Amino acid sequence: MNRDWAAIRAVVARDFTAIRRAKAVVLPMLIVPFLLLVVLPFGIGLAARAAHGADLHNILSKLPGGIARPILIVPLMVASVLAADAFAGEKERRTLESLLHLPIAERDLFYAKVLGAWIPAVLISWIGFVVFAFVANGVAWPVVHRVFVPTALWVVMIVWLSPAVAALGMGVMVRVSARAHTAQEANQLGGAVILPLIFATVAQSTGLLLVSLPIAIGVGIVVWGIAITLLSRGAARFTRDRLAASL
Repeated sequence: MNRDWAAIRAVVARDFTAIRRAKAVVLPMLIVPFLLLVVLPFGIGLAARAAHGADLHNILSKLPGGIARPILIVPLMVASVLAADAFAGEKERRTLESLLHLPIAERDLFYAKVLGAWIPAVLISWIGFVVFAFVANGVAWPVVHRVFVPTALWVVMIVWLSPAVAALGMGVMVRVSARAHTAQEANQLGGAVILPLIFATVAQSTGLLLVSLPIAIGVGIVVWGIAITLLSRGAARFTRDRLAASL
């Protein structure tokens, strides 16, 4: 089925405008990544510079795994926040009726709302990683005397796996948002699923930096497969009537 990309872009642009105006959405979306991707590596780097002997080697041995966790948590967290606002936020702002009357196919509307949350999540993750790399390398330079981020595995995590993790969060939260009446309610309902995903992400992120490149790519394929399946099923079940019935 052909997509109406002009209509999709119009809805995505509309969502970007709404996001910029919603402080309750923007503030956690920016503050949490800043803490995880700037403050955390800066603190770890300072600790490494202040350590001596065995303590120094102990900190550096844990550094790659320890700082890998925020890289995957950020896109999942940001995607969840924005996806929760996708439809529930429209209901809360009383703009859902105008959204439902837009001349756009139902599947195109669903995917537009997904993209409106997924694109900012990925961009924040990528921009945050660039800042993170500068901070981590700059602070740790007096200790390691080399650039240690990024490696090939880091690039796979950021460019391939990070967007997949964001899409996975979207597959859950957009469907929850369509049923909830407020963004806060969507976050509460989706938390039962998103929190285990976050814990699983934290648990696996350290190991991903120790595997081979093909395995890391394979993990990304699996995550993408699950995310696409969830999103496809969500699009197939999405109708204006169901969304309007939840008002």
